[in-house]
Amino acid sequence: MDSSLKHHVENSDRSDSGSGDDDLGCNILDLGPVEYPAGEHRLQHPYCLWFSKRQTLVRNPQVQATEGYGQSLRLVGQVATVEQWWGLYIHVVRLHDLPQHTDLHLFKKGIRPMWEDPANSKGGKWVIRLRKGQVGRAWENLCMAMLGEQFVTGNEICGVVVSIRYQEDQLSIWNRTASDQATTARIRDSLKRLLNLPATATMEYKTHNDSLKAWKTIPSGVLKS
Repeated sequence: MDSSLKHHVENSDRSDSGSGDDDLGCNILDLGPVEYPAGEHRLQHPYCLWFSKRQTLVRNPQVQATEGYGQSLRLVGQVATVEQWWGLYIHVVRLHDLPQHTDLHLFKKGIRPMWEDPANSKGGKWVIRLRKGQVGRAWENLCMAMLGEQFVTGNEICGVVVSIRYQEDQLSIWNRTASDQATTARIRDSLKRLLNLPATATMEYKTHNDSLKAWKTIPSGVLKS
């Protein structure tokens, strides 16, 4: 496992158990300019890999709905070439080593994996639910499809996410314009073609606005994503 990611995973586990500091470390939002080593193959866009661990949250109507989530995001690394991607990926591929309620986010540099980010605020996501043990190869294929610009939707794709949960795992792909039904349909068809999904997989499209509204309707109290 990548040393930066391992640090965040271990600190999030200590936070959950009540030992150690609640802060998962310095919340760096940008790693600076990307590098393009000579002889390497450039990606069309540079990307950042983020890690997050969903914490138990107590709703406070005076606090922005996803503030706690934003504070849990940790920037692990960034890539701008095919070679950089594989150098990072081979260290974080072991999804079965990640604890429950953790997420990996691979997003274009400059876009944070949050509903409120300007690139995401009018968008949505396709969510794919998979049985335990099925997500590894599908996650690899999804990342490669995005990095290789195989969705053919211009600048619509913002990023992809893998979510480790208790009874199932999830993949999602975020796009900028939820109201563009032709584009969302094209993304859906590309997902089916590129990922070779098992028959048991389910797919649904959610707008980020609907997700935010649903979050706000949950009664006050203790929430756990």
